[in-house]
Amino acid sequence: MKRLRRYIVAGILVWVPLGITAMLVYVAVDITDNTLLVIPERYRPDALLGFHIPGLGVILAFLVLLVTGVLAANFVGRAFMGGWESLLERIPFVRAIYSAAKNFAEIVFSESNQSFKKVLLIEYPRKGLYSLAFQTATELGEVQGRTGDDVVCCFVPTTPNPTSGFIIIAPRKDVTELDMEVDEALKMIISLGVVVPTWKKGETAELPFDLPDEIA
Repeated sequence: MKRLRRYIVAGILVWVPLGITAMLVYVAVDITDNTLLVIPERYRPDALLGFHIPGLGVILAFLVLLVTGVLAANFVGRAFMGGWESLLERIPFVRAIYSAAKNFAEIVFSESNQSFKKVLLIEYPRKGLYSLAFQTATELGEVQGRTGDDVVCCFVPTTPNPTSGFIIIAPRKDVTELDMEVDEALKMIISLGVVVPTWKKGETAELPFDLPDEIA
């Protein structure tokens, strides 16, 4: 029975990740295929070919993003976007939503921004207990001036849903920068700590303490 149970568990560990991956890919493709609805019905690929090809919406979404990015990067595009944003900022309710969404997108997707590029370890919720966090900002203006210390803004995500969490402002001296990548930290958080990233100790600078024998 123990051997049978081990085989069943091994089979689950193979098929559950594959099933979840296939389901998420199917949902993503199905959602992006809805972008084809912007095309007049007579000109849609389904009507022209006579059958449905999954994934064409992904190609259309990619082309729309590419063309939009090219237009927004040149002088005419920047002038148009400036006028569009100026219009949205005059609408009271829309102004707050658009500004927050734009700031979030710039923080997460900008290559020049250091937000969400570093995984940190901080003592939270109290001394002696540690939590994973992501660095979100280092220039904190009034907050840094009033604390009189060099502080770092950290986002402490909840588990298993890392999209919610807490903002912690901690002194830089109390923050430990980890070697793991952001995606590795997210896997650890989503898996409730079950999936632990492999630590390449040889690439790490000298530690302030001695490692236990089992991981040294």
